[in-house]
Amino acid sequence: MAQSIFERNGGFAAVSRVVSAFYEQVLDSPTLGPYFEEVDMRRQIDHQTKFIASIMGGPASYSNDQLARTHKVLSISDADFYEVTDLLKEALEDADFSESDISEVYSELVKRKNHIVSDG
Repeated sequence: MAQSIFERNGGFAAVSRVVSAFYEQVLDSPTLGPYFEEVDMRRQIDHQTKFIASIMGGPASYSNDQLARTHKVLSISDADFYEVTDLLKEALEDADFSESDISEVYSELVKRKNHIVSDG
């Protein structure tokens, strides 16, 4: 049986490192940083690690309804969504994930865009 992206790349420990590096970039962004001013970042990183792990075929899972409920109040724009996905791609590249794995993670995120973006 083929390994998932999650398994191939080191499981939760690797995903957690990627997500931590990703949030360093997000918090430095003048556009994205303000979304997280009042957020408990330890909790956020934990949730995002589980979410990204689920996209990679890991054990956690998030429904599209959960994504929509969580993000609806944030009025996330298309531009903000794509800045986030670009920063995640950079973090995955920096962690030496393969191009095909990065492409698959990106594709899975884009599939969920309509549940995250609410401000067109």
